Amino acid sequence: MRKTASGWPCGLSLNVAFLLSMLATNLLSLYHLSTRASTAPPLLLQQQPQDDQLLRQLTAIRATVSHLNHLHSSSPPPPPPPPELLLYSRLAPLASACSAHPDLLHRFMSYTPFASCPDDALSLAEPLLLRGCHPLPRRRCFAPTPPASAAQQLPADPFSPLPDSAVRWPAGAKCRSFSCLPASLGFDVARREAGRFLRAEGPLDLTVAQLLRLASLSRAGPIRLGLDVGGGTGTLAARLKRAANATVLTTTMDLGAPYSEAAAARGVVPVHAPLQQRFPLGDGTMDVVRAGHAVNRWIPEAALEFLWYDADRVLRPGGLLWVDHFWCRRADLSAVYAPMLRRLGYKTVKWAVADKTSSAAAAASGGKHDEVYLTALLQKP
Repeated sequence: MRKTASGWPCGLSLNVAFLLSMLATNLLSLYHLSTRASTAPPLLLQQQPQDDQLLRQLTAIRATVSHLNHLHSSSPPPPPPPPELLLYSRLAPLASACSAHPDLLHRFMSYTPFASCPDDALSLAEPLLLRGCHPLPRRRCFAPTPPASAAQQLPADPFSPLPDSAVRWPAGAKCRSFSCLPASLGFDVARREAGRFLRAEGPLDLTVAQLLRLASLSRAGPIRLGLDVGGGTGTLAARLKRAANATVLTTTMDLGAPYSEAAAARGVVPVHAPLQQRFPLGDGTMDVVRAGHAVNRWIPEAALEFLWYDADRVLRPGGLLWVDHFWCRRADLSAVYAPMLRRLGYKTVKWAVADKTSSAAAAASGGKHDEVYLTALLQKP
């Protein structure tokens, strides 16, 4: 419903105006008739100028009522919201998502002001973020942090073992050290992560050296600034910082493991943001945007398309979009995801597809689990 400048709904304002106008008309008419009924000649002579003034006021009121009636009957209805806004509001609700989850929001905002914040980073903050309540409401409390002595143990080398003291491990957690976490999650930075982006073991892999060479050959310019979407503990950011002195931001969600704290302990910048939200970056500022393993077919198609176009927004002209090991069903790659990427109108620098599942496993499932990986390097015009 449209609102007036005073904040009242338009329909309600018109109804109140009609009521006041009718009341004023009746009062003026009654007063006019009562004065004309007087028989004293001196009073009639004195009342004549007042009668003319009242008649003019009555005529003005009737004209106002007629004008309001015309506006009420001829005003077109407000236009509906753009379809794109309705679609995006379902994928990443705008502000209203916080109030759509009152229980979580009430628990998150129930705290003692000017004291330590509750230790609820995993139990409350991230569920709100994943439900579209982003950015989180502000609180007037002090976030708990590791002891100050932990800063003295932070490594200068991002590929040195991470100190357990860099993380506030939740009480009662199964793992209270990095060695307890699976190496496949990216926390074994001294061994498993130390070899990533250095050696290509197949056509899907792209090393930092290859990325810099392809950027030079395609005249993309130097890699100075980048965004690693779903970049885990920040290994690509650490590699590009060492190889090209580039600054790469890494979007992370902890999801039960301290990705943000681990990335910060390695000296790279973690950006705590879910995939369905707009990147907190300026337009045309990034030299490269990489979509890591977190970007895959489990993301709804419409949300994924918004992600690609937001990557286009933050890339500068000539910038590179790196789709790294995107996995999906084989049939969906040609029918859905490849056309989605090609609609960007980018130049293809690299496009490699390989099986994710073995041929025997695909045959055993009747093609249901016939999945492939895609690695692509695309250049913005």
